[in-house]
Amino acid sequence: MIEEPDKLTIKKASRRPTAAQIAAFQGMPTGFVVDSMDGSGALSPAIQPLGAGRDLHCVAAGPAITTASGPGDILASLAALKFIQPGDIVVNAFNGYQGCAACGDRLIGMMKNNGAAGFVTDGPMRDYQCVVDVGLPAWCTGLNPNSPVAQGPGRVGMAISVGGMEVETGDMIVADRDGVVVVPYEMLDEIITRLERIVELETALDKEVADGLKLPEAIAELLDSDQTKMID
Repeated sequence: MIEEPDKLTIKKASRRPTAAQIAAFQGMPTGFVVDSMDGSGALSPAIQPLGAGRDLHCVAAGPAITTASGPGDILASLAALKFIQPGDIVVNAFNGYQGCAACGDRLIGMMKNNGAAGFVTDGPMRDYQCVVDVGLPAWCTGLNPNSPVAQGPGRVGMAISVGGMEVETGDMIVADRDGVVVVPYEMLDEIITRLERIVELETALDKEVADGLKLPEAIAELLDSDQTKMID
């Protein structure tokens, strides 16, 4: 006979970005962060700001604290409340289950009370207006008023798969109305250095466009070169 699994498995946090590393991502557009990672790092576009961000300011950047549970179960997310550090973003793997909510207003409210900076899940949410009133930025796959259970088994602090990406506690999450981006913990310093250059390039290009730029110089040169074939 197969033994019943433990209700909860908790992995103690062994890594966390420094205050300086966390600060480097504050207010940084997700597009800039993706560009600094060679055009990748975003979760599936099925995971969107709650209500498309129309009533809730969905911008956040902070270290991930991960939770994973079976479809329709929120025990892991409830257990994670004890381990949230100020500025954390709770990232929940709901196995992509769409049959009920992965989170509602009371759970969101307790996350905020513990200092969370945001919530991300690959499942739906519920209690829309109350979640908006709580004011914690949230990203999910939509809305579903069906209720979850809290029976387990669940995991907190372990590697999870969500939105087509692997996420580990301590990775940086950067999220806005364009979506959610994961920056692996091991790459933080490298990406921060790249971000500085990306900001410079983007700022310069924005000015050129505002000043009337119609065609990038590199494209103009390509069109005039023997690498472009013109046909009638």
